[in-house]
Amino acid sequence: MAILGNNIIVLMNGVAIAGTKSDELQVDCETIEIASATDQGWTHYIAGRKSWSLTVGFLLLANADIRNVLNNGSNVTLIIKGRNDNSNTLTGNAIMRTQKLTFTRGNLAQGSIQFIGNGPLT
Repeated sequence: MAILGNNIIVLMNGVAIAGTKSDELQVDCETIEIASATDQGWTHYIAGRKSWSLTVGFLLLANADIRNVLNNGSNVTLIIKGRNDNSNTLTGNAIMRTQKLTFTRGNLAQGSIQFIGNGPLT
């Protein structure tokens, strides 16, 4: 059965990021080109180091402190988990890399935060 996006919760330092609208988790792996003793005509690779990032899109709540946009560079602990499933959890430390707030007349105020993983995601 498919899982609905609203059943995934992102916690930053133990507190749910309020009004989460969309989340995008990306995990990458470097590839290191190697030479083959028997096959010089094709490229071969081995897996290198891994990295991860998380982008969270959210709606600003009425009591939101817009000064939080100044917290870039902060180290935070992130937990990504199912709303009702504590066994399906990812945890990692990250640096708050980019924050963006959008205030459009006649529309809901929106924001996004990009976190860059600082160590493993377990």
